[in-house]
Amino acid sequence: MTNRWNLKGRRALVTGATKGIGRAVAEELLTLGAEVLIVARDATDVEQTVAEWLREGLPATGIAADVSTEAGRAAIFEQVHSQWQGLDLLINNVGTNIRKSFIDYTTAEYEYLFQVNLFSALEMCRAAYPLLAAAEQAAVVNIGSVAGRFDVGTGAPYGMTKAAEEQLARHLAVEWAPAGIRVNTVSPWFIHTPLTKTYLARPEILTQVEARTPLARVGEPAEVAAAVAFLCLPGASYITGQCLLIDGGLSAKGM
Repeated sequence: MTNRWNLKGRRALVTGATKGIGRAVAEELLTLGAEVLIVARDATDVEQTVAEWLREGLPATGIAADVSTEAGRAAIFEQVHSQWQGLDLLINNVGTNIRKSFIDYTTAEYEYLFQVNLFSALEMCRAAYPLLAAAEQAAVVNIGSVAGRFDVGTGAPYGMTKAAEEQLARHLAVEWAPAGIRVNTVSPWFIHTPLTKTYLARPEILTQVEARTPLARVGEPAEVAAAVAFLCLPGASYITGQCLLIDGGLSAKGM
């Protein structure tokens, strides 16, 4: 009897995977039996993270590269081809933000946010397609944000990129279904990560977040990672084109 609740033999590429949600996702996939190649810009972070997992007997490798650049993506897929000659799972996690009023953004700032948050995911999907199409049960999961659905004070460009990333996943779910590739989005509310640490350190902000959240707390990276892992599992084989909100009930509460 086939076990639909593990990822043994699956090859996963996770971007932005040395910290926060990306690291938690990589760890979740590893514990479920997948081989994982992580990507981050800082070579020292990549080496230290991979070394830690290898000491635990987990099949991890890594590469230092910038997914927002053509050269970075080329290096990543060169390693994928040389290491595995294939790919089963792609997790587009890289993202960043600059919080300010809309009229205060410079052109360079919002172009940077679109390049990192949206265009890098688009190009990673494009580059991965031939490998995913050749796999038996391929899946892509984009890490979005509730900011793509609601105004949660993150700034217009960030919310716009996350909304577009969700729509990209919906479109690809339909277009790539004949190739057997499932594409979904996981969109968190505030999660304890390096990206949110400074913002949530402000007592008035933390109080507001907790008040708007029915579970009355900030989420943890592992809670997002569990949802990502589920969407990668064979047990989720009939789920595609969906966006799963990991928001502690925020979207249910409304006003």
